[in-house]
Amino acid sequence: MTIADNHVVSIHYKLTGDAGEIIDSSEGKDPLTYLHGTKNIIPGLEQALAGKTVGDKLQVTVQPENGYGAINPDLIQTVPLSAFEGMDNIQPGMQFEAKGPKDQKQLITVQEVRKDGVIIDGNHPMAGKVLHFDVSIESIREASPEERSHGHAH
Repeated sequence: MTIADNHVVSIHYKLTGDAGEIIDSSEGKDPLTYLHGTKNIIPGLEQALAGKTVGDKLQVTVQPENGYGAINPDLIQTVPLSAFEGMDNIQPGMQFEAKGPKDQKQLITVQEVRKDGVIIDGNHPMAGKVLHFDVSIESIREASPEERSHGHAH
């Protein structure tokens, strides 16, 4: 069986950045299981996995436009310190959840704290980055009707 839309796929992976630093890995954990063709993983990786079979191992480089997107400068802004009222010791790197423009959850990262405000970044932390995956295909099966209707693996 090969990976195609409406198949449940399990993979082990290691994700590294351009400098070879490990960003994420399934090593020592259960494999990542997803429903292929439903945008449950980034597009560049999903496209590279199509047509592969159990036991295949591959290296995939995903450019930002097929990963988490380019950095959107409009999502980097300065907000007043009063927006963090009641929070002590705001530091660069801190992350908060906020509502995005369509009421979706959006991760906000503090970039810099100044006297005149806090510079925040609403881009995904992996936006603008080239991603390098080492992947091994562990299993493939047909999705159940319930999985297909829900749009994810159970």
